[in-house]
Amino acid sequence: MHDEKFMRAALREAARGVGHTSPNPAVGAVIVRGGRIVARGFHRRAGAPHAEIEALGELKNPAMARGATLCVTLEPCSTHGRTPPCVDAIIRAGFARVVIGTLDPNPAHAGRGVGLLRAAGLAVTAGVLESACRELNVGFNQWIVTGRPLVIAKAGLSLDGRLTRPPGEGQWLTSAAARADAMRLRAQVDAILIGAQTLRADNPRLTVRGVPGALQPWRIIVTRSGDLPAKSHVFTDAHCDRTLVFRGKSLRAVLHELGRREVTSVLIEGGGRVLGDAFDRRLVDRVHFYLAPLLCGGPVPAIGGRGVGSTKEAPHLRNPRYEKIGSALRLTAEVEYPDLK
Repeated sequence: MHDEKFMRAALREAARGVGHTSPNPAVGAVIVRGGRIVARGFHRRAGAPHAEIEALGELKNPAMARGATLCVTLEPCSTHGRTPPCVDAIIRAGFARVVIGTLDPNPAHAGRGVGLLRAAGLAVTAGVLESACRELNVGFNQWIVTGRPLVIAKAGLSLDGRLTRPPGEGQWLTSAAARADAMRLRAQVDAILIGAQTLRADNPRLTVRGVPGALQPWRIIVTRSGDLPAKSHVFTDAHCDRTLVFRGKSLRAVLHELGRREVTSVLIEGGGRVLGDAFDRRLVDRVHFYLAPLLCGGPVPAIGGRGVGSTKEAPHLRNPRYEKIGSALRLTAEVEYPDLK
């Protein structure tokens, strides 16, 4: 019970780094002595000290680590990357015990840190609030194993599955509260992807607004013809260096290239043709839909593409979660594709 209490505190620390650490995971740590937290830390950005080192640096006296417990959301690193291995620093500090949320998802490293700590005489407990700790870095976890970023399909749509209002009306279907929530989602991903038709029709900025300290994600435009409006915001604003155009490439190839560029998560925001293609090719890992209390009608659905030949071929939404955001209903879920063999 105490381990869970302190791991929750470490999770709160880790959350402070979400959206800032890519391609590294967000990690939090607390140092516990005498039943109370004496230091906290989180990983701030790639190349900066890891959470464990940040926490050690917060101690009033380094000797306070001797005999103390370190709670950390992710298995301490055991290899030299952008920074030295944290396992070595933990052993030198003299901790008596380390409590770990989840093991390193990298198959080449998983369990190695735990083994080194135990070999040095430290008591190690792993798997405390494991699901929450793993969920914190779902994009990183997928990318480090497969090389492909996590793909989230995001859309604001009417109850009858339309992305836009009738011609001549305003652009937005959802409320200001729902759009603010979507901005917080943008602040957590590495890239936002749209198709050329959405760029031509809406001239979106694809920026993060109203989230203090947020980094600007990459803005990805996929196009077949390459015929794009040169004066679009994404090509002319202060973040134009964060815009990438992929011409004549399949969506799978684009995602492969983004993974190679250390992009760990991609938010597909439309349009319907791109969303449909992503589902047809089984590339969507999660959905983040905002359902507005409207019935718009019209011939163009929110998710186009070929569709499925039968219900048994349809992707299923696993662990769906519903929350009212302003006048909209937010649906978030994992996407599961049936085995057609």
